[in-house]
Amino acid sequence: MFDAAVKALSQILSPPMRSILWRSIGLALVLIIVLAIGLQRLLSWFAGYGEVWAEGMLGPNFHSALNVLSWMISIAAGLGVVLGGIFLMPAITSLVASFFVDDVADIVEREHYPAEQPGVAPPFALSMTQGVKTALLTVLVYLIAVPFVLFAGAGFIVFFIATAWLLGREYFELAAMRFRSPEDTKAMRRDNASAVFTAGLFIAAFVSIPIVNLATPLFGMAFMVHMHKRLSGPRPELLERARRSGVPIV
Repeated sequence: MFDAAVKALSQILSPPMRSILWRSIGLALVLIIVLAIGLQRLLSWFAGYGEVWAEGMLGPNFHSALNVLSWMISIAAGLGVVLGGIFLMPAITSLVASFFVDDVADIVEREHYPAEQPGVAPPFALSMTQGVKTALLTVLVYLIAVPFVLFAGAGFIVFFIATAWLLGREYFELAAMRFRSPEDTKAMRRDNASAVFTAGLFIAAFVSIPIVNLATPLFGMAFMVHMHKRLSGPRPELLERARRSGVPIV
């Protein structure tokens, strides 16, 4: 597993990956900016509306106090947007992954598994559905985990474990569906649940690093391509093909 992680990390900045890396970062930044602006506008609207409503209930004598409170809420909302962007990065990268994972997988398979039959990209609609489902599930799990933040450190542990489970599951299924039906993919993931979750811990650690986490779709997919190959085990026909061609299976 460590070997797979090292291979994935070393390949992120390789020449074939650079174009995908920049496109992935660009799309992630656009999504982050749109999300931040939308949340800021929404929270500011709530603060302004709440001030007008409270003044109507309490009377004009409370105008100054309510104005200060609204100003404080607006600042808190701005900080909340920043923190929300950090916590929602796994959801954002899940959406970004839907666009680029198969390009990443093609490069990894060509370089590390040249003797094997390359995978077939699943329909884009299926990859997009997978990304949207994971993103929405991520938001739901994080909302459930928010109360645990009130306990010292517990919230961050819950976030990390949830991220490992969610991203490990998504990237493994995206890698496996290049060779298997969705039903077989889910069955394989369940049969190897502990290995997939442990691999997800690596991706969760990667996505927790600011700036670096913009490359999560590349690392996550490259890593899980290697993991899927290892969990699939050696296949006799591939070994025989490699022996005849003189190309070792890595």
